[in-house]
Amino acid sequence: MKALYLLSPLLCLLFLTTACADGFEELNANPNEPELVPPATIFPFAVREAVDRIHGHRTRNERLNLDGGMLWMQYFARNQYVNEGDTYNPAATLRNGTWDGFYTESLVNLQSVIERTGDPDSRYYNPNYAAAALIVREYVYSILTDTWGAIPYTQALTGSSDGNLAPTYTPQAEVYAGLLANLKTAAEQLDPAGPAIDKDILFGSDIVQWQRFANSLRLRLANRQAAKAPAESHAVFAEIMGDPARYPIVTGLDNALFFTPTSRQSDNNNNTWHEVMVFSSREDWSISTTLIDAMTDAEGNATDERLTVYAKVAQAGDRVGKYAGAPNGLPEGDAVAYFTTASRPGEYFLGETTPVPLITLAEINFILAEAALDGDYAGGLDAVAYLEAGVRASFSQYGLDMPASYLVKNGVTKQQIITEKWKALFSQGIEAWTEYRRTGYPVLPAPDPRAVMENDGKVPTRLRYPESEYSLNSGSVTAAVALNGGPDNKLTPLWWAE
Repeated sequence: MKALYLLSPLLCLLFLTTACADGFEELNANPNEPELVPPATIFPFAVREAVDRIHGHRTRNERLNLDGGMLWMQYFARNQYVNEGDTYNPAATLRNGTWDGFYTESLVNLQSVIERTGDPDSRYYNPNYAAAALIVREYVYSILTDTWGAIPYTQALTGSSDGNLAPTYTPQAEVYAGLLANLKTAAEQLDPAGPAIDKDILFGSDIVQWQRFANSLRLRLANRQAAKAPAESHAVFAEIMGDPARYPIVTGLDNALFFTPTSRQSDNNNNTWHEVMVFSSREDWSISTTLIDAMTDAEGNATDERLTVYAKVAQAGDRVGKYAGAPNGLPEGDAVAYFTTASRPGEYFLGETTPVPLITLAEINFILAEAALDGDYAGGLDAVAYLEAGVRASFSQYGLDMPASYLVKNGVTKQQIITEKWKALFSQGIEAWTEYRRTGYPVLPAPDPRAVMENDGKVPTRLRYPESEYSLNSGSVTAAVALNGGPDNKLTPLWWAE
C-alpha cells in the first residue's frame, strides 16, 4: 500500500523537465523534494492523468474505458485480442494499473495541491485552487468506488504525514456521503472574484465552471444512490435545483463540462483515443452489433443520425458502405473476420484535440428525468420533458437535430430513460457501465452463439482488488471484501445496485 504515498517516477521526470517553465530556478532548495514543487506543476499532471485513465489511457491493458466499459456496454467489440476485456474477464494489469495509477499519479498529487493551496500560511495559498483540486480528487474517488466498492478513502492519503501505510477501507455508502459533503464544501468555497487557478488545463480558471462541475457531479452521485439513500438524495436535488445562483450546474451546450486536449507534438496532451487508435495505429476495436442494431434498419442504414458521428461505414463485406457491427466475445479466429467488415469508431472521436466529455447537458437532463420519475425532485419539468431535453441535447452536441418523431409522449419508464442515456453516453463507457450495473438497463441481447463469455456470462459488477493490496495491505483489503457483502470477484453487486 506504500505505493499510494510515493510520487510516481513519471511525475519526478515531469518536475525536472518543467522546472524552468514553473519557476523552479527561483527556489532556494532541492527541486527534487516533493513538498517544494509548485501546485501549478502538480495540478495539470494530476488532472491529465485522471482524465486519460477515465477516457482511454496510453498504456495497453490499463484502459478501463476502452478495454472495459466500452466493451461491456457493447459500444465496441474486439476484432483481435479478444481476451483483453471482451469476454468479461479483464487482465490483472487493468485492475492493478488503474488502481495504482489513480492513487499515485492523481490522488496523492491532488492532495498535495489541497494542502499547499489551502494553508493560509503557505506561499501558495489560494482557496480557489484548493477547491478545484478537491473537486478533481472527489471525482477520481467516485470512479474508484464505482469500480471496486469499498476503497481506501478517509485514510488513503495520510501515509506520508502520519506514517499510515496500511489504511483501512471505507464502505461505499460512507464514501458517497463523503464525496457529496466534500463537493458541497468545494462548491461553496469557490469565489469567482477570488484568485485565478494557475495552469488550469481543465477550465482555464473559469471559477463558475468549477462550481458547475462540483454541483453537477453532486447531482450524478445523488441520483446514483437515490434508491439506497432517498432522503439524502432528495435533499441534494432540492438544495441545488432550488438555488441555481448559488449552486450552478450544466444548463446548456456552451457550459457542458469537457476536458479539451491539445497537440501531441507540443505537450503530449492529445486525446487518448487519438494516441491509441491513430498515432499508435491500434485497430483492435469495431463497433458492436448491439449498438448498430439499436441505431440502424435491417439493411444497415442509420435510423439515428448520431451513428454517423459514432461510427464509420464498413469498408468490406455484405454491408460495404453501410453500418455493420461485430459481435462481442467471439473466439480470436472468428473475431478477426470483422476487421474490415464491421464499422470502426467515427473520425470525430479520433481527433487529436476532440474534447473529452466529463458531464454533458444530455446527462444532466437524463438525471433529472429519472429524479422526476422517482420523486427525488419535484420542482421542475416532468420526466417526459426532461427525457426529451436529454435526447435533444445529445443530438445537438454533435450539431444534429433530434427528429420531431423521436419520442412518443405517452409516459416514460426508467428503462426508456436509461436506454436513451446509454445511446447518449457513447465514448463514456465507464459511466454507462455504472448505470447498467445500477439499473439493469439497457437490456443487452443474448451473446452470439459463437461467443465464449467468462464470468458466468455476466457483465462484471466490479473489479477484483489488485494483488498488490493483498501483499501490502492484506488486513484492510480482507476486511473490505466483507464490507462489499460478497466475495472479491466480478459478480458481487455494489451498494447502489437497485
